[in-house]
Amino acid sequence: MNAPLSPQALTGSALAEPVLAVRGLTRAFPGREVLRGVDFSLPPGQATALIGANGSGKSTLLRCLVRLVEPTSGQVRLLGRDMTALPPRALRQLRAEVGIVWQRHNLVPRISALSNVIHGVQARMSGPRAWVQSLAPAGVRDEAMTCLDRVGLADRALLRVDSLSGGQQQRVAIARMLMQRPRLILADEPDASLDPQTGEEVMSLLRTLVRDDGLSLLVISHRLEHTLRYSDRILGLANGRIALDTMTSRADATGLRQFFDEANAA
Repeated sequence: MNAPLSPQALTGSALAEPVLAVRGLTRAFPGREVLRGVDFSLPPGQATALIGANGSGKSTLLRCLVRLVEPTSGQVRLLGRDMTALPPRALRQLRAEVGIVWQRHNLVPRISALSNVIHGVQARMSGPRAWVQSLAPAGVRDEAMTCLDRVGLADRALLRVDSLSGGQQQRVAIARMLMQRPRLILADEPDASLDPQTGEEVMSLLRTLVRDDGLSLLVISHRLEHTLRYSDRILGLANGRIALDTMTSRADATGLRQFFDEANAA
């Protein structure tokens, strides 16, 4: 197993203020401590894969980062602000700068792809004009169309979401996330419910967004080939802590399988 690297050893961009810095993060449930002191930081412009055995706490960690699950203790510093100390209104405002891609698309099935993408503007605009394409200002519709074009679905803009394939729906969800104009993307196994080819397309799309827009990405990955192909860095969670921290260029499938085997045996 590779030894953890210091943040300064990761990339040149690590010298900038981290997009995300986690220190001593714990989360306990009745009779069970899932996170036991998680420490890591993410520099700008990096795609980081989070791996670990089933039940290791990966999804709990992701939710703790934006306080969808409240940490028991520790600090999460996100985009220069202490998430764990923010009052509700400030917390909502900061969450708007974080794009989240879940396994489930959480789209409204009976309305168009374009209207679903327009919903992403609710991060910065409220009221009926953020509900459907027919009410949205021209500038918002144009931006939503640009987001759909970026995910390769501009020609499906006016189709109902429930007429699209699973992979297309996931890309609509990514376009909606782009409407938030996020600075950080959190993704919880975005390829889990997709066939291998479609999963490749979604992971490639997320990786392209990181490269083209200078965004940071933290993605929970369960497919080793995707971990190796679409990340710059790999974090491994085991026993409630970060037990693996390595640049992807130094990793291989054999070593990652060994990490999974050791984590499952622990």
